[in-house]
Amino acid sequence: MAGKAEDMEKIKMTTPLVEMDGDEMTRILWKMIKEELLLPYIDLKTEYYDLGLEHRNETDDKVTMDSAQAAKKYGVAVKCATITPNAARMTEYNLKEMWKSPNGTIRAALDGTVFRAPIIVKGIEPCVKNWEKPITLARHAYGDVYKNTEIKVPGAGKAELVFTAADGTEIRETIHTFTGPGILQGIHNTDQSIASFARSCFNYALDTKQDLWFATKDTISKKYDHNFKDIFQEIFDAEYKERFEKAGIEYFYTLIDDAVARVMKAKGGFIWACKNYDGDVMSDMVSSAFGSLAMMTSVLVSPDGVYEYEAAHGTVQRHYYKHLKGEETSTNSVATIYAWTGALRKRGELDNNLALANFADRLERATVQTIESGKMTKDLALITSLKDVTVLNSEDFIKAIRETFDSLA
Repeated sequence: MAGKAEDMEKIKMTTPLVEMDGDEMTRILWKMIKEELLLPYIDLKTEYYDLGLEHRNETDDKVTMDSAQAAKKYGVAVKCATITPNAARMTEYNLKEMWKSPNGTIRAALDGTVFRAPIIVKGIEPCVKNWEKPITLARHAYGDVYKNTEIKVPGAGKAELVFTAADGTEIRETIHTFTGPGILQGIHNTDQSIASFARSCFNYALDTKQDLWFATKDTISKKYDHNFKDIFQEIFDAEYKERFEKAGIEYFYTLIDDAVARVMKAKGGFIWACKNYDGDVMSDMVSSAFGSLAMMTSVLVSPDGVYEYEAAHGTVQRHYYKHLKGEETSTNSVATIYAWTGALRKRGELDNNLALANFADRLERATVQTIESGKMTKDLALITSLKDVTVLNSEDFIKAIRETFDSLA
């Protein structure tokens, strides 16, 4: 499949991808990637959803749920980074309300687990010198603070946690007696979702033949976090213990603070399963320590086999404001490229479309080779051990990948 795009017949697709467009600088990169790296080579079929904040606001966020339902229908989706609005964004975008995280909404709809792993390239050594292999973060993709309910307490009064059963009986606990203003947050999870999370992690560990760590704070959260710990252990003992022993891999539980300490001294090559927020934070820590937040793959996998690929980082707001002023940016697009390649490869696998899967492999190879040849964005140039590197702007880096791609056999 060597040769330039104009010399090749475009690869056909039989089933569309669900395409979820996003915000700010990543939206700009999204368009560049499609125009330079995809459309010249693929007869690209997508069902398009605009998850840019303005359109989410126009549709009262219905577009986000629509995109999740489309992912269920077609089985594979690719998502650009999106804004989760705060108070400042409310004003900036004149929002009707502070819409929830699109990622949180989609994760809840699919009830999946997010697996994130660093993209390893020569010349970008981890900050943690003993890390020799990738560390994969498995992040629970439902509930907790991402589906929370919050109250700004105006003054003195009693806050209670109340559960009313279907038969009308109540369980009631006092949270706090306020003597003045404060804040409240209610979070939840379900045994079903936790069990799906556990099985996804155990299956992924067996598929990749890696040890699995799981960590929460059950010493403090004696019911909430302890429930996670118990469900994991029960499922492991009943369904996976013998299979893990046969595969020569290990599962163990530890406290989140102990896991953080252990991971800094580990060599890598394992899966670290975390609750939703812990996984959000720790995946950024691991990806940054391996090189860059833009060098992290991320895929949401549902229990029934729906795959949603995305970049693990944000919308690169600072670069977007520079771009709007007409200033040059050097924004790393690797994670966004890998979101596309992951989705295209999976679509190819599911449709028995070998050409599409091979295209994804080749584009990833071209991306890595471009960086290893010394052509990279500024964030990588600041940390590389390679000498005499060429720092490219956002667009030229993508064009350099295309040149490498065209040169590959």
